[in-house]
Amino acid sequence: MFRFLVLSRGLEERLEDLLKQGQVVGDLYDGRGQEATVVGSAFALEEGDWLAPSLREMGALLTRGLDPRMLLLQYLAREGSPSAGRDKAHHLTMPHLGLLGPIGPLGAHLCVLNGVALAFRMRGERRVCLTYLGDGASRTGAAHEGLNLAAVQRLPLVVILIHNRWAFATRSDQQAAVADWIDVAAAYGVPAASVDGNDVLHVYDETRRAVDRARRGEGVTLIVAETYRMRGHAQHDAQEYVPEEELHEWRARDPIDLFERYLIDSGFESRPSLAVVKEAVRRELAAAVEEALSAPMPEPEGARFGTVEGEEIPVPWTRREAVYEDVHQPTLRP
Repeated sequence: MFRFLVLSRGLEERLEDLLKQGQVVGDLYDGRGQEATVVGSAFALEEGDWLAPSLREMGALLTRGLDPRMLLLQYLAREGSPSAGRDKAHHLTMPHLGLLGPIGPLGAHLCVLNGVALAFRMRGERRVCLTYLGDGASRTGAAHEGLNLAAVQRLPLVVILIHNRWAFATRSDQQAAVADWIDVAAAYGVPAASVDGNDVLHVYDETRRAVDRARRGEGVTLIVAETYRMRGHAQHDAQEYVPEEELHEWRARDPIDLFERYLIDSGFESRPSLAVVKEAVRRELAAAVEEALSAPMPEPEGARFGTVEGEEIPVPWTRREAVYEDVHQPTLRP
């Protein structure tokens, strides 16, 4: 767990450097401060389970087995990335790892993941799905519909509601008039739990209980992770709307620092042994960055083809002579 916490933070720090150098295609949504929530919850899943991240769940992707080199290639839009440089950094689906990529409208990925969970149940497979909603995304119509359907159908699903206090420049108490975010579960008739989202072991324990419950066929659990987004909404957001004293308070509860102190104080690890882990991660990321930067950009001709089961097939809507003839609108131009 400690390795994945450090790996997630380190990878985002290197991506921030690459973004400032103009290497990253698109934007970067930093998950600093939320690593314990995503790593702890992803650790509770088993092989064959599926996970649908949102924007800041890099630690969950790494925990589920995605190589940091693949993520770097994806962010840099290079050949060899999961989408072969054809899509935005977050939009990657890898079925062999049980990863369902995010969908543009926030909250909508929950509806798609319901289909995966329903397929598991119809096939009689004891597999579980897990996804994340920010406090802002949880207030969207798609999220309401998705959670309601999952509750009614008793789907094998765990929903982590990340209460990180801010949705861009809007405070969470302006998103919903609830005294406690755990109260929202009652509207759907599902059990709920609240966890310290900066305590990776607390998150793991509660998520494991919810996963086991879903695997037994007992339906959805909503877990509210109380944590904090320590950076802006994205790199373009200077976070000037956040009170400095609030940031200072949460920085003192950095999830990686908390877990490091716990491991040392409890006698599980020593400062030198954890330093070995950090150095190994540093070397791994340095090599991954070098490899990603040396990878070529995709050839333009490659945009004409997609790959299905290893076979290249033409993608007609990328060709000027297609589509418009089909819809009888020859005056339009792509």
